[in-house]
Amino acid sequence: MACKVATQLVIPGKLHNHRQFTTSSTFSWRRTLSPDPLLSLSTSLPAAGRCRARQLVSCSMSGEAATVGAVNLAPGTPVRPTSILVVGATGTLGRQVVRRALDEGYDVRCLVRPRPAPADFLRDWGAIVVNADLSKPETIPATLVGIHTVIDCATGRPEEPIKTVDWEGKVALIQCAKAMGIQKYVFYSIHNCDKHPEVPLMEIKYCTEKFLQDSGLNHIVIRLCGFMQGLIGQYAVPILEEKSVWGTDAPTRIAYMDTQDIARLTFIALRNEKMNGKLLTFAGPRAWTTQEVITLCERLAGQDANVTTVPVSVLRFTRQLTRLFQWTNDVADRLAFSEVLTSDIVFSVPMNETYSLLGVDQKDVVTLEKYLQDYFTNILKKLKDLKAQSKQTDIIL
Repeated sequence: MACKVATQLVIPGKLHNHRQFTTSSTFSWRRTLSPDPLLSLSTSLPAAGRCRARQLVSCSMSGEAATVGAVNLAPGTPVRPTSILVVGATGTLGRQVVRRALDEGYDVRCLVRPRPAPADFLRDWGAIVVNADLSKPETIPATLVGIHTVIDCATGRPEEPIKTVDWEGKVALIQCAKAMGIQKYVFYSIHNCDKHPEVPLMEIKYCTEKFLQDSGLNHIVIRLCGFMQGLIGQYAVPILEEKSVWGTDAPTRIAYMDTQDIARLTFIALRNEKMNGKLLTFAGPRAWTTQEVITLCERLAGQDANVTTVPVSVLRFTRQLTRLFQWTNDVADRLAFSEVLTSDIVFSVPMNETYSLLGVDQKDVVTLEKYLQDYFTNILKKLKDLKAQSKQTDIIL
């Protein structure tokens, strides 16, 4: 499948109209990465950023082998294989990757965007937190000094244009990783992203896979189907709080996986040199429809859900309507992804071969039944304890 992206998207920051993702022009990711990746990266930076990028590459090598004026990528002081940078460390998957890496003895650095509420929990765990922003390429090089492996869990925020982080930011990150001699790059993608060029996020994921492949970096691409953790806020909590649960009438089936298992399998793959250059897909033991998930939650919660069903036709109409206005284009892009998730598609793959490659026993992978059962058991116990404490307080008063 060709990546239908505007040809002028050669350097991060140069695409002026993100709607060109759906034009007929074909973007070759090979043009984006020049023979000198640092040169390609530096052209997207302000003058100060270009100088800083070259200085950082120079400083990361032995003093006599490198100069600021000319980048010499000859071997210098080797970095420890245990030194990793997790990008998107505060997200649902990212925090589990950080937690797993620390538990397995890795030296973890987390790239986090500057925020009003600092990511103190990452520091409390023992990780080093550095502030940078993928939408500002000049902030990236400093985060990569002394790093062996990059694990890319990042994705844009809902209020941002999809291209800002998921395309332009990733291009800058991959170019900089190549320029600074990063030894391995792990990229999380979406299952079946190569089959849905009409969905901007999935098209971008597929193009990023190809861009990474052509960069020459040692890499592993991991496609994911869905997170079990996402079901808690979507179904479990509303049912417990007797609020509306939103569903669709589509028969889509998704093989959800616990992010803790995703993190565990990622590090098994990372330590296996045979996985270099591989495209892996992680899927849970079984694919579930929305109605099946809701029914399971109802049974475990011991109460019925107040389900509001949204027909797929309404999503399609809403998507078309939002495309009529410039300021709602990003909404339309995300609705396009929602439309795929609510169509007659199965997001799952057989995992037997992957388990065999990684030396993993399928019995060790958490099922959705077990995951939700543990959640509801813990929550219902806490609610019961709170009610008991409340009654005791009423008696004392």
